[in-house]
Amino acid sequence: MPFETEVLGVPVVVRKVDLRSSGIVAICHRGGLRQAIGVLDLPLPDPAPEGAHWIEAYRWWAGAR
Repeated sequence: MPFETEVLGVPVVVRKVDLRSSGIVAICHRGGLRQAIGVLDLPLPDPAPEGAHWIEAYRWWAGAR
């Protein structure tokens, strides 16, 4: 962390991963804006950032892959 990716074609920086009642979310920043995106919906950049294997493991566990 942090790492850059795109959400709906917009570049963002993921600075934190958090556990919420809705599941695990990535806290994405762009300028002064901040948005929580579920990690199941988060596109990972290529090459994948360090620690991405944990996101892939969660996706497998959740049946999203």
